[in-house]
Amino acid sequence: MIDVKAAVSAAYQYLQFLQDTMGGKLEDLRLEEVELSDDKTSWLITLGYDLPVKNRSQLEELLASPSRPKQTFKREYKLFRVNSETGEVEAMKIRAV
Repeated sequence: MIDVKAAVSAAYQYLQFLQDTMGGKLEDLRLEEVELSDDKTSWLITLGYDLPVKNRSQLEELLASPSRPKQTFKREYKLFRVNSETGEVEAMKIRAV
């Protein structure tokens, strides 16, 4: 069985590999949750990250200083199922909070 560190590393590498297809650079990538499934066949890894919001509201645009524009971000989470024997990422899902 792979350890938790290897499972987290597999999920992180998987997300990094897909980053360009997910709408841009992921900011503030962090480990949020780790759980071994009840049957011990999978590690469930939740990673959180910030994505820039592309369409800011008019109010946000007005409040942004011209010399220092404010970038707004949206926090998103992905849940990864990593096989506890092989270390292969078997699934990536949106993790709603």
